[in-house]
Amino acid sequence: MAGMVLPPNASPFGYILPGSNANPFASLLPSSFPPGTPQHIIEAFRYSDKDGNGFIDDKELKAVLSTCDHGFSLRTIHLLMYSFTSTNTRVIGPREFVQLFTSLQQWRDVFERNDRDRNGKIDSYELQQTLQTLGYPVPPTVLNLLVLKFDKSGRNYALSYDNFIECCIVVKGLSDKFKEKETVGTGFATFTYETFLLSVLPFVVA
Repeated sequence: MAGMVLPPNASPFGYILPGSNANPFASLLPSSFPPGTPQHIIEAFRYSDKDGNGFIDDKELKAVLSTCDHGFSLRTIHLLMYSFTSTNTRVIGPREFVQLFTSLQQWRDVFERNDRDRNGKIDSYELQQTLQTLGYPVPPTVLNLLVLKFDKSGRNYALSYDNFIECCIVVKGLSDKFKEKETVGTGFATFTYETFLLSVLPFVVA
């Protein structure tokens, strides 16, 4: 992850190891805003960084995204933070915030284009088209499971924007983990048991 260094008592996923009372963020180094970052994004981050330490935490990120019409649950916030920092320390710096914010704008555009009936949700067919647009052609059996999992109403078989983002992060994250191990072009990958658990668990416990 650009611009951040894990503390010595952290695991590869950013969890603080048992038996340590150290401040988990003491050794993290903040990143910087990329050149050309729009001023409104810089101002949004700095407004949320109340103590000026170069980081915002999960609750601060939730608050600032809510002001930009991205009202997410804390679980979705945690998944976003993991996706853009590769750690579960649940703090995010300027560079990662810009990447996250920009991606959310793109994902909202994709969501709205595929919400053809303009009801603020996408059904299973629309979700399939959306995931294909994003480069993830999931098979029908997986698609059905995704709709059942992320339709939090449990009856509409459709995803709200928050649930859509959560779904996309999980699909993207697990697909990327698979591609890291895939023998190119075969659709097969080999994982050790530990590697498999470390690949999946961050998306389960967020």
